[in-house]
Amino acid sequence: MKHLSKVLSLFLASCFFILVSATAQRPPNVVVIFADDLGYGDTSCYGATKVRTPHIDQLASEGRRFTDAHAASAVCTPSRYCLLTGEYAFRDDHWAPVFLKVGLIVDPNQTTVADVMKRSGYNTACIGKWHLGFGEETPDWNGELKPGPLELGFDYYFGMPVVNSHPPFVYVENHHVVGIDPSDPFVYDEVADTPIHLEKMGINQIGGAKAAHALYDDTYVGTTLAGKAVSWIKEKKDGPFFLYFATTNIHHPFTPHPQFQGTSEAGRYGDFIHELDWIVGEVTRTLEEEGLAENTLVVFTSDNGGMINLGGQEAWKQGHNQNGDLLGFKFDAWEGGHRVPFIARWPGKIPAGTVSDQLVSNVDLVATLAALTDQELNDDEGPDSFNILPALTSDPKTQIRDHLVLAAFRETHLSLREGDWMYIPAQAGGGFSSPELRTHGFGGFPAVDFAGQKNSDMENGNIKPEAPKEQLYNLRKDFRQINNVIRDHPEIAEALKWRLDEIREANGTRL
Repeated sequence: MKHLSKVLSLFLASCFFILVSATAQRPPNVVVIFADDLGYGDTSCYGATKVRTPHIDQLASEGRRFTDAHAASAVCTPSRYCLLTGEYAFRDDHWAPVFLKVGLIVDPNQTTVADVMKRSGYNTACIGKWHLGFGEETPDWNGELKPGPLELGFDYYFGMPVVNSHPPFVYVENHHVVGIDPSDPFVYDEVADTPIHLEKMGINQIGGAKAAHALYDDTYVGTTLAGKAVSWIKEKKDGPFFLYFATTNIHHPFTPHPQFQGTSEAGRYGDFIHELDWIVGEVTRTLEEEGLAENTLVVFTSDNGGMINLGGQEAWKQGHNQNGDLLGFKFDAWEGGHRVPFIARWPGKIPAGTVSDQLVSNVDLVATLAALTDQELNDDEGPDSFNILPALTSDPKTQIRDHLVLAAFRETHLSLREGDWMYIPAQAGGGFSSPELRTHGFGGFPAVDFAGQKNSDMENGNIKPEAPKEQLYNLRKDFRQINNVIRDHPEIAEALKWRLDEIREANGTRL
């Protein structure tokens, strides 16, 4: 009996050793949460006081928070292109959002971050906002939406096909609209049977498909996407898995679930942030409950800076500064357009509660995850993506990146960050510029003036007649970009202009 007990103990110990060894050797899961329009000042851990983001703050306290992280474009669609391909979107002439009738803008032959992960045996999924087009030339909303996410390396897709402010207001799963009925097809130039909300646009661009439209309720989109993400993680928990979770929060229209309405001190805008924080909490809670948290790298960031749209204007009036002390807003070449929250957590690998001033970008995920999975990229794969894994897991004494190209809405404002210097080759921000308050297109110097921000090229919300034609800022001395010092340092501006031209002509920048 004693001998049998000893044998049983040895057997159980061996099983335990094998189980622990297998777990230790299993590649880490990766979850990228890509928030929409979340500004540098939109979370508590980045200084917000009118909203509360305990789950995002916990990610920061358990991981590393970056203070000099940027979306490579200040615009939603090209920013997503950069993240997925590791290539600057300007190389393929993408500057603006795409909408209802636009085909897939990413070449299926181009290597994406999902392709990189699949090569290492990962299950891959994209859940949430897509906004990169479907089909070869234009989407067939009544038929097969192909090529799309599944042709770019994802095993599964569920989400919002364009953006929650523009049609069609339906869900897509893999290659088809959810609930599409051949006897009730989509019809262009008809009014959609969908709820009306402030800053929800294009309802008359495509209608029909009542069954499909009926499944989409704006106030439940966030909770629906969170539920899909949680279910997929549980389904693939034996991993390894890669989840690209692109939330619709906090893009307009601001339609938080009823449980979050009225919970912030920043109106609907702030309530939508509270829902986003809950969504992040649902993902991290699931990782904990499924025993996956210790072996999962979670990256949380945003596609661009906060926008001064109608909801943003109301939030500002209530004391919420969506981009903190940064100049400008979404679409701008100024810091407020593209400097974003960036938090990474990987227990035991990323030191908890740390802060980094490394210059990093969403375009760097392709090279970073290739390094994570011990892959060498070809020169044409992620050509502008740098491996920032050392910036996540260690403390490099020098900057991994010595430069970063940053795109605004207008091609004239393609800009270059090099070291402490930021060069913008034109006047103003290069984003929206309507002078009319209470309009969706409000932006530029009128918006800067409304927000109480200062800039040496501006007077009373207008550009000064004698203002320089280009801009140069020393961000170490002046991160608020108050003083355009291009006339004091013309030689630096000229060198940056020359290097930017070189980069535009090159096929890539990765060292």
